[in-house]
Amino acid sequence: MTTATHRDRVYRALRDDLMSGALAADERLGEEKLADRYEVSRTPVREALARLVSDGLVERRTGGLFPYRPRFDDLADLYELRITLELHGIRRALENPTIRHDPAVLGPELDNWYTLRADPPAPDAGFVALDEQYHLAVLASSGNRALCDALATVNGKVRPVRMFDYLTPDRMAATIDEHIEVAELLLDGKLDDAHRVLLGHIDTSRAVVIRRAEEARAMARFAQALRD
Repeated sequence: MTTATHRDRVYRALRDDLMSGALAADERLGEEKLADRYEVSRTPVREALARLVSDGLVERRTGGLFPYRPRFDDLADLYELRITLELHGIRRALENPTIRHDPAVLGPELDNWYTLRADPPAPDAGFVALDEQYHLAVLASSGNRALCDALATVNGKVRPVRMFDYLTPDRMAATIDEHIEVAELLLDGKLDDAHRVLLGHIDTSRAVVIRRAEEARAMARFAQALRD
């Protein structure tokens, strides 16, 4: 097995264990211990941890690296900000008839999602990267880069929880279909409909990820109780 294969396998296994709650929030993610857990050397573990820090699923605290656990009190505020930013891209076009969603930006992104619908990927938390790319493209097509910069910042804060939205085939399929619908409506100039569908899309995602994150947190508590 190649080094790259080891690295990817450990990354996915560790990411799954973090998201499932198999690793307790107060459990230090030591390289040696994880190397034993996944039966690899410390190098792919170190590389996997670096990727997971970038993903936001691992955080550095006093004493080393630990699983990231979101503050659920913050999630409502962050999702409210996300909704405000994304819908404002459509509202500014509704309020100003001279603003059109740029087909040169949105068209290629829509083509990507047609391809995904024709050949859907398996459920995977890493799908969040494609999802973020889509939402940034939709907002960018409205012509305000500052909004995109703000959304990218919010995405970084909610990414660890949003990964919970892509663990079942039904959520993957719904996401793909809704992305296509919103983009088609925007390109057709049906802004009110696009606004409604996009709001529903984000609201549904919010409910799913918070529920699944809470389940993972409960499982982590149960695993900790068993260890105690």
